[in-house]
Amino acid sequence: METIKYWYLRNHELFTQMNEAEIKGLCVISGFKRAHKNEIIYFSHEEVKRIYLLKKGVIKIVSSDEAGNEVTKEVMQAGDLFGEITLSHRVAPESEYAKAITDEVIICSFTLDDFEKVLEKNPAISLKYTRRVGDKLRAFENRYADLIFKDVRTRVVEFLKGFAQANGKLENNQLTVKNYLTHQDLASLTGATRQTVTSILNQLEKENKIHYSRSQITIPNLAELR
Repeated sequence: METIKYWYLRNHELFTQMNEAEIKGLCVISGFKRAHKNEIIYFSHEEVKRIYLLKKGVIKIVSSDEAGNEVTKEVMQAGDLFGEITLSHRVAPESEYAKAITDEVIICSFTLDDFEKVLEKNPAISLKYTRRVGDKLRAFENRYADLIFKDVRTRVVEFLKGFAQANGKLENNQLTVKNYLTHQDLASLTGATRQTVTSILNQLEKENKIHYSRSQITIPNLAELR
């Protein structure tokens, strides 16, 4: 287990400048978890706040309100950070959790206190982390801007292209990716209703821009999907 943890941390972009002894020190304070499809990885209301590093697989971040309504807020791929990334010990205003949506998910994690100590001792890592958080905040800002300035079809198309490029396989300009998301997930992620997303997907199918099923998404020609 320690050897596996060592190599996952060693290969993460945040820790590339650390030497072997320093990485081994991270192994001592980090947690390691292997999860399977549909397994809940963390809840925002947990007493001990943690930072999570996604090493393998895809997860989705879901929030729910007091009425039990659930919304998919974000999809995370290998290398992404989630949890209390703002290093805040605040009480979450809403219930949020991370759920594995691929067959296997592997994560490493640190308590907030331990991770803050790592950043204090390593200015280079602190700078990288600050940049990663800044990039994440800008991505959220861009999503809100898209809601204002882009129509629903454009938002759905751009999300599908980004998701397929990040997780799929390209052959002869045809991009194929396993589909882990429901129509409701796509609706939540693009600020649309499920009915509208279904209508757009059906239209894209008729135009031969995508082939969409519960298990797979195929984009015959990435350049023509718009």
